[in-house]
Amino acid sequence: MVGLSRSRRSPSGGRVLAAAGGVVADRDALHLPGEHATPARVPWERVDAAEWDADAGTLTVTEVAPDVAAAPRHVVVVDEADPRARDRLLQVVRERVTASVVLQRHVRVVGRAGLHVVARRPPGGGALAWGFRFDVGIDPNDPAVRRVAADALARARDDVGA
Repeated sequence: MVGLSRSRRSPSGGRVLAAAGGVVADRDALHLPGEHATPARVPWERVDAAEWDADAGTLTVTEVAPDVAAAPRHVVVVDEADPRARDRLLQVVRERVTASVVLQRHVRVVGRAGLHVVARRPPGGGALAWGFRFDVGIDPNDPAVRRVAADALARARDDVGA
């Protein structure tokens, strides 16, 4: 993938806020290089976590699970010669993801393990994006977990008036 300079546009046409190693951040989304010619576009409100592994030079982006299913994950090698560009990208990712959080609530299922109900708002405003994050050991396909998730989502929506 061709790197983009800050003066260029992102794959979706937005102004580039940061770019490194083929990963591009604009106002509305993170664009990740992949196997296809078109980069994967992950809106900020869908990013649950982004983890940088300095030893491997990889950025792992986990999306908020849109329902009670496994969350999509993207692992990208960030081959960037300029550490300032990489650091700027990581800073923008952290800021954008944090700014999107409206509500994050943990609900226990078994012992301390459970699920998180997450509400995020797109940068331009609009409807909240709702999703789940499951603790280790919690099976999102378990009918009991699905019931807890549905109840927790209903309470969270009611609490924020959605």
